[in-house]
Amino acid sequence: MNQASEAVSLEVELGPVRLPNPVLVASGTFGHETEMAGWVDLTLLGGLVPKTITRRPRRGNPPPRTVETPCGMLNSIGLDNEGVDYFLQHQLPKLLELGCPVIVSVAGEDVEDFVELASQVSRVQGVTAVELNISCPNVAHGVDFATDPQLCYQVVHRVRQACRVPIWAKLTPNVTDIRPIAEAAQRAGADALTLINTCVGMAVNWRQRRPMLGTGTGGLSGPAIKPIALAAIYRALEVVSIPIVGVGGITSAEDVMEFLITGASAVQVGTANFFRPRVTMEILDQLPGLIRQLGAQGVQELIGTLRRPEGSA
Repeated sequence: MNQASEAVSLEVELGPVRLPNPVLVASGTFGHETEMAGWVDLTLLGGLVPKTITRRPRRGNPPPRTVETPCGMLNSIGLDNEGVDYFLQHQLPKLLELGCPVIVSVAGEDVEDFVELASQVSRVQGVTAVELNISCPNVAHGVDFATDPQLCYQVVHRVRQACRVPIWAKLTPNVTDIRPIAEAAQRAGADALTLINTCVGMAVNWRQRRPMLGTGTGGLSGPAIKPIALAAIYRALEVVSIPIVGVGGITSAEDVMEFLITGASAVQVGTANFFRPRVTMEILDQLPGLIRQLGAQGVQELIGTLRRPEGSA
């Protein structure tokens, strides 16, 4: 950390959750976290969001599962994971030993799945929050709960009744208007929103006349979707008052500042971890200096201070 960090507070509050800084790593982009220890001081991160878990083990989608695209990456992993029992027994204890906030990402096939998963995870001492992945575009019906306000309300409400820790609802950009979905999640009891998951996209090999992913389409991430993520946060804040965790295309401290000013209380760095493993450390080193450039003494002073255009609705 540079000397500027001594005069700047990076602490952030997301409802009942207090984080040491606003820089987290996004689910599915950091392996099982511990293998990144050679690149990143995990104890310095604002939080870890491990790979999404499901009730039963999943083999995921057929290969190819990833394709590099201009300014981004397409993936069709399909929530490949060992299942919740294995996660709770073998992976979560190691993560909790790191001393860094752990937000567990879960995905269910139906409402009962989500309720059972969140309930199991929330009973483990030390879990900071549960992130509901109701917006994965790479599995059957993966985005259903995040495209219908009533379904979104139903799953978040039921989980809220059964879950002992704060709930973050991760929403999809693959909707005409994100505002009614965001409002439904808040009304149902979500403590924060995570915006956004990946955008549906496709890559084609014209010589072979075939899609380049094994499932045809996949989720687009990386710098290409940053403008979409910023717009989603901007619009969601027209109807919600709960904190937002911004995700999508973050590769620098300047990107983080854009998200904070727009209204995100924290961010998750995703695809950049693949091509710059130390990107989170670089961001944390540079962030205090950028905050001081705006005459602020801490992150909280800057959140949501974007000046809206004159005449905007």
